[in-house]
Amino acid sequence: MKKILLLISLLFLASTNVILAEVPNFIKIDNGVIIYTDASITGYSSTVKLEVIKDNIIKVTVAPGREPVTVKSLITVLEKEKGIAWELIDAKDSLVIKTQKITAVVDSKTGSVIFRNKYGIKILNEKPNGRSFQSTVLEGKPFYRVTQYFQTSPDDAWYGLGQHQDGIMNYKGQQVTFFQNNTEVAIPFLVSNNKYGILWDNYSLTKAGDVRPYLPLSSFQLYSKTGEQGWLTASYYNNKDSDEIITQRAETDIKMEYLGDSHIMLPQNFNSATGKVIWEGSIANATAGLHQLKFILGGTLKVWLNNKLVLDRWRKSWNPAPALIPVDLKADEKMPVRIEWIPEGDSYLSVKWQQPLSEEERNNFAFSSEAGKQINYYFIYGENMDSVISGYRQLTGKAPIVPKWALGFWQSRERYKTQDELLNTVSEFRKRKIPIDNIVLDWNYWKEPEWGSQDFDKTRFPSPDTMINVLHKKYNTQIMISVWPKFYEGIATYNEFDKKGWLYKKNIADRQRDWIGKGYVSTFYDAFNADARKGFWDLINKKIFVKGIDAWWMDASEPDILSNVSPEKRIQQMTPTAIGTGSEYLNAYPLQNAKGIYEGQRSADANKRVFLLTRSGFAGSQRFGAAIWSGDIGSTWHDMKVQISAGINFSMSGLPYWTMDIGGFVVPEKFEKPNEKDLEEWRALITRWSQFGAFVPLFRVHGQYPFREIFNVAPEDHPAYKSFLYYDKLRYRLLPYTYSLAGAAYHDNYTIMRGLAMDFGSDTAVLNIADQYMFGPSLLINPVCGYQQLTREMYLPKAAGWYDLYSGKWFAGGQKINADAPYERMPVFVKAGSIVPFGPELQYTTEKRADTITLNIYTGANASFNLYEDEGTNYNYEKGAYTVIPIHYSEATKTITVGDRKGSFNGMLSKRILRINIITPKQARSLSFDAKCDREIRYEGKKIVLKI
Repeated sequence: MKKILLLISLLFLASTNVILAEVPNFIKIDNGVIIYTDASITGYSSTVKLEVIKDNIIKVTVAPGREPVTVKSLITVLEKEKGIAWELIDAKDSLVIKTQKITAVVDSKTGSVIFRNKYGIKILNEKPNGRSFQSTVLEGKPFYRVTQYFQTSPDDAWYGLGQHQDGIMNYKGQQVTFFQNNTEVAIPFLVSNNKYGILWDNYSLTKAGDVRPYLPLSSFQLYSKTGEQGWLTASYYNNKDSDEIITQRAETDIKMEYLGDSHIMLPQNFNSATGKVIWEGSIANATAGLHQLKFILGGTLKVWLNNKLVLDRWRKSWNPAPALIPVDLKADEKMPVRIEWIPEGDSYLSVKWQQPLSEEERNNFAFSSEAGKQINYYFIYGENMDSVISGYRQLTGKAPIVPKWALGFWQSRERYKTQDELLNTVSEFRKRKIPIDNIVLDWNYWKEPEWGSQDFDKTRFPSPDTMINVLHKKYNTQIMISVWPKFYEGIATYNEFDKKGWLYKKNIADRQRDWIGKGYVSTFYDAFNADARKGFWDLINKKIFVKGIDAWWMDASEPDILSNVSPEKRIQQMTPTAIGTGSEYLNAYPLQNAKGIYEGQRSADANKRVFLLTRSGFAGSQRFGAAIWSGDIGSTWHDMKVQISAGINFSMSGLPYWTMDIGGFVVPEKFEKPNEKDLEEWRALITRWSQFGAFVPLFRVHGQYPFREIFNVAPEDHPAYKSFLYYDKLRYRLLPYTYSLAGAAYHDNYTIMRGLAMDFGSDTAVLNIADQYMFGPSLLINPVCGYQQLTREMYLPKAAGWYDLYSGKWFAGGQKINADAPYERMPVFVKAGSIVPFGPELQYTTEKRADTITLNIYTGANASFNLYEDEGTNYNYEKGAYTVIPIHYSEATKTITVGDRKGSFNGMLSKRILRINIITPKQARSLSFDAKCDREIRYEGKKIVLKI
C-alpha cells in the first residue's frame, strides 16, 4: 500500500511540475510585454510591464504584486502609436523587445531592464536589484516609497531636472530635490549627453541623482573651539558689530531650514534683527575623499575651512537660497571650521552634508519618490540630445509658439501702483525711443483687503479698460497682469468658491495671516478640481480678460500658500485635492493651474495666443503656453551667475521658454539707498544682467526698489544706459532669428537656450561649463558676472571656428581665450558655419514689416537656416498657415542658396530685399546695419543661387 501511495505522490508531483513548467512568466500584449518576476530571487513578487510607445520610446511600469495599477498620467498626452514595427524574442534567461531604433532586454527572473541601441551597444541599464517598494501610509491611504536605480558609463553627464539655484550644470554625482518652491522648479526629466532621457512619471516629493539622504552636521566628528569632542562652540551676539557675547553654548546641529525653525533653535535672549552667530571648532570624518556641505541660508553667511574663506553669500532673510561647498577631507584629520551668520531678522540656516561616492556609485543615478502606487518611467533614445528632448515633447505635448510681441522687451516693476504711473512709464519709453512691447501690472491692483476679488481698486485704477485701450492703440504695447490662485477669507469670491468646495481649508483653520497691511487670512483654490479650474477662469475672464488683457502672470503657483514651509506642511495645506492626496500630487499644482487658464482662454477666444508666465511649472507645462521665470532671486553678482545654469538646465528639461528678473528681485541694503560708489556697482550689475538677458528666450526686467526702468537707472550719457539701448535694439534686430527659433520650438521641438553639450557633445571640455551657452544654433553667449570685470575667460568649443559678433574677427575652436568685455559689451561669438538674419530697427515688434533682411553668412563650414514666419498672434500656424524660407551656404562650392518659399499665410510678404554679408577668417566684418552689404537681391519666393 505504501508503495502505491508513494507512486501516486510521485506521479502527482511530476504532473504538477509539468503544469508549473508550462505556466509562462510573461504575457505578450499588443504593444509590449508583462513579466512576472521570481520572488525567490528578488525577495518580493512584482510585475514589470514594458510598452513600446514609439520606436525610440519605451514605457516601463513596475508594480508590486501581480497587477499594475491603471492611472491616467497628468503629464503625458501621447497615446501609444499604432503600426510600430517591433518584435518580442524569448531568449533563454531574458525577454527582448526590439524596435528599429532601440532594444530593451529584460531579465526573466528579476525584471531588470537593459537598454541598447540598434547595434546592440548598451546605453543604460537598471541596476540589478536596484528598485525598491517600501510600504507607507500617507493621509490614511497606502502608498509605496518607490526607488529605481540606473547604471551608466563614466563618460555620462546629466542635465535637465528643472530649475535650481545651486550653480550646477552637470548633475552627475549631485542630488536634486523635486519640491516646487520660490526659485526652485521641479521637472522630473533627465537628459544625458549619451543621447538618452528618463521621464519619471511621479508627482510626489522626489529626489533624483544621488538619492542618499543628506546627513545632519552632528554625524561628523565635531570638536569645540577648545578641542573637546562632540560639538561646535556657538557664540551669540546681539550686536553684529560688537564683541560682546550674550550666550555661548555647545551645539551639534544647525537646522533652521523652514518657517518657524529659528524660533525653536535660537536662544530666547538672542536678537536676530541686530545680532550674529558664530560656530567654531573642527570637523573630521573616518572616510577620506570629497565630501559636500549643503547650506540653506537667509541673511549673510560666511564660512571658513582650514582658515580660508570659502563662502561669502547674502540672501534676503525671508527668501532662503542654497549653497554647496565641496570639502576634501583626509581620514580622521581635523579641519578647522568657522561659520558666521547674520540673520537680519526671522531667517533660515541649515547645514547638511554627504559622504564621498564610491567608484561604483559615481556611475549610478536614481529617482526616489515618497508616494507611488508603482514605478512609472519612460526611456527615450535619440540621434542627439535634441531628438531626446523632442521625445519628451512628443510624450508631454508641444510648446505653442509665443505671440510675436513676447520676444520683444518687457518692462516690469514691483509694482506700478496707479494707472497713471503705468501709462507714464510706457510714455517715457516711447518718448526716449527705447524699444518695448510689454508692460507688466504686478499684484495689488485690487483694494488691500480684497485679494482674489479680481476687481481693480478704482481709486488707483479708475478706468482699466481705457488704460488698456491707450496701451494698445496709442503706445502699441501689450499688457500682462498678475493673477494669483489666492483668496482672502470672507470676500465674495472666497464665499462662492468655498460654497462649492473648491478651496484648500487648512490655512484658514490655522488662521495664518499674510504679510499685507494688518495681515489677512487666505487660501488657494484646488487646481486639481476641473470645476474649480473653470470657475477660476470664468472669474478672471469676466473681471479682466474682457477688458483686453494680453497675457497672464501666474504668481505663487507652487502653490505658495505660505512661504518657506516644509514639504510636510505644504502637503497639509493642499489636502485633500479633488483627485487624491496632497502627498501624491504635491508637485503637479502649477501644471493644473496653467491648464485651466490655457484651456479657458482658448475656448473664449480661439484666435488669440495664450501667454502664461508662471513662477513654477512641471513636466508638460509647455503644452499650456507656459513660460517660467526663476522667482524672487537676489540682486547680487552670484545670483546673476547661477541664473545661467538654472536657465540652461530648465530649457534642457524640455520647456523652451524661460526668463528671469533682470537685476534680481530683492536687493542688498547697499543698493536700496546707495551712495555714489554703490550706485555705480548697481548700474554695472543691471548692465551686465541686461546684456545676458537680451539673449534668453524672454527679455524681461523686474524687481523691487530701486526702479528698473533704464532711465531710472542711469542718465542717457552713462554707459549703463547706452549698453541697455544697444542690446535692446539688437534684440529687435534679431527678431527674424528669434522668431524662427520659436517656430522651430513648436514644429521641430527645438530648444532655444542650449547647454554646450547639446551642440558640442563630443568635446568633453564643455560638459561641465555652467556659464556659457548657445542661443539658437549660432550665437555663443558668455555673460560677465563680476564687478569691474573687463575681460572674461571663456572656452570656444571645438568647431570650424568662431567669429566675434561685433568685430567679425575669427578665432580657432577648441581653446580657452580671454575675451574683451568692455563695460558696454558682453562677449558674443558666432559659430563658423552660421547664417544669422537681422531685421529692421524697431520700436515694437509690429512697427514695420521685415521687407528687408540682412543675412550675415559666417563661413568656414556649411550653414543652414530656416527663416520662419506666420501671422504672429493667432493659432492659424497649427492649421498650416506659415512659411519657411530655407537658406543654405555650401563651403565647398562657395554658394548661397535661398530656396523656394514653403507654405503661405494671410498677409505674408510676397517680395523682400535680402542684404547679404560674407564674413570669412580673412575678411572680418564688424556688425553694422548701415554699411554697404556684399550683395543685395530681390527675393520673390523662388529659389535663388548665388556664387560668392
